[in-house]
Amino acid sequence: MTVIDSTPVHSSPVDSCTSAESARPRPDGQGRYTISEVAAFTGLRPHTLRWYEQIGLMAQVERSHTGQRRFDDRDLEWLDCVTKLRLTGMPVAEMVRYAEMVRRGPETYGERQRMLEQTRREVLARIAELHDTLTLLDSKIDFYAGAGQASEMA
Repeated sequence: MTVIDSTPVHSSPVDSCTSAESARPRPDGQGRYTISEVAAFTGLRPHTLRWYEQIGLMAQVERSHTGQRRFDDRDLEWLDCVTKLRLTGMPVAEMVRYAEMVRRGPETYGERQRMLEQTRREVLARIAELHDTLTLLDSKIDFYAGAGQASEMA
């Protein structure tokens, strides 16, 4: 049986998606970034960034006078949050629902908290499953290493 510490991590009461400053330096766009800079920075394809905006996962991105998207630091922070939510296994439709709640403001704090608590429970369950799987793999690796040594001695 795997035991996982499920004690919630409490941080400062700031409604931000970033947990800490990114280890990667931001693109040098002086606070405004092209879609290609954002794609290179985030690892997301430009098509994906456009789609996120189209489905409402991102707020409408500012445009230059020529119509080019100009992402800002808040957009990069949001994309970091979205990327982390995606890693939890949260479906895109749920992420869109979360984004809509964020845009509605503080009145949705309780609903957002419940959504994230549920996601956290699901992540903890997946971690436990992966830990059990890792234990099995380690056991098999040890067995085959020992069996290989025994057959070499024979």
